[in-house]
Amino acid sequence: MPAARDAIEDTLDYKRIAKRLVSFVAETHFGLVETLAERCAEIVMSEFNVPWLRLKLSKPGAVSAAKNVGVVIERGQKP
Repeated sequence: MPAARDAIEDTLDYKRIAKRLVSFVAETHFGLVETLAERCAEIVMSEFNVPWLRLKLSKPGAVSAAKNVGVVIERGQKP
C-alpha cells in the first residue's frame, strides 16, 4: 500500500498513464464510448500492471439534451 510507506516508487505514474491514453485516443476512432472505455482499461491493466480498475469516461456535448454522457466500468480482480 503506497500510503503506508509514503514512497513514490510504490505508486502508479499517472502522468505516464495519461500520456499513453491521450496518444491512444488521438490515434484511434470508435463509434461507442463503451468500446473506447474497454480499450483504455485493457491498456492500463496490461501495460501498467494494474490488477483492478474503475474507469470513468465521459463525452460532454454528445447529446444535446444532456450536459454529459459516459460510462463507468470496473475490470479485473479487486485486491
